[in-house]
Amino acid sequence: MNLNTITEVKRPKSFEEIEWRDGHAWLAGGTWLFSEPQIATDTLVDLEQLGWPALTVTREGLEIAATCKIVELHDFKGPPEWQAVPLFDQCIDAFLMSFKIWNAATVGGNIVMSLPAGAMISLTAALEGVCTLWPRGGKPRQVPIVDFVIGSHRNVLQKGELLRSIHLPTSALSKRYAMRQTSLTRLGRSAALIVGTVGDNGADFLLTVTAATPRPVQLRFATMPSAAELRHAIDEKLPADGYFHDVHGSAPYKRHVTHYLAEQIRAELS
Repeated sequence: MNLNTITEVKRPKSFEEIEWRDGHAWLAGGTWLFSEPQIATDTLVDLEQLGWPALTVTREGLEIAATCKIVELHDFKGPPEWQAVPLFDQCIDAFLMSFKIWNAATVGGNIVMSLPAGAMISLTAALEGVCTLWPRGGKPRQVPIVDFVIGSHRNVLQKGELLRSIHLPTSALSKRYAMRQTSLTRLGRSAALIVGTVGDNGADFLLTVTAATPRPVQLRFATMPSAAELRHAIDEKLPADGYFHDVHGSAPYKRHVTHYLAEQIRAELS
């Protein structure tokens, strides 16, 4: 879509030279930005020239630049001991997108959109990701992904603040995992996307519920719970009114499939 309110596109070489004001919008992949009118925006600030490496492997884990393309994450292999890397492809496959979107959309863009069915939110929350945020005129701050999204289309970003990167720790990338996803139609938006991770010794079981809820919800257990313990913990954390109702599934439906898929994950990882 042509954005007829845009009068200028800035291409800064560094974050420090950006002078932010009302009417500015960050531009990464632009797949959402160019999908509908942006009547409150007159200037795009293109992040491409900042030259952030898409993916950086260290002993501590994987650093994913906010500008990393979905296709770059899909092609990532990673060290053999990182057992959870195949989850990247599984979450990417849950995207409702064409091949054009696949090659343009960014990891950061999907997270900042903060939609319940944001597949990169599901992935990075399940792998205990931590965002680095760059505020205007302040020091960088770190926020766990599970706390970054606070509701449907809502997050903790302040005016002019930028999502710089997402760090996935080695401890999470090295765990075994199981994922389940469902939607009302074969290629439809996720009604529930649930991921479980666990250490090789059966310790530190983490269940992450997304898409069925307005924001990511996590349940952590020191050891693998029983079916009854897991069901009770889900109901304690997620009462009946804690599920997200939309055209992709009613709240009672999403509550039902959350219990159903969570038990499948528990049984598989046990």
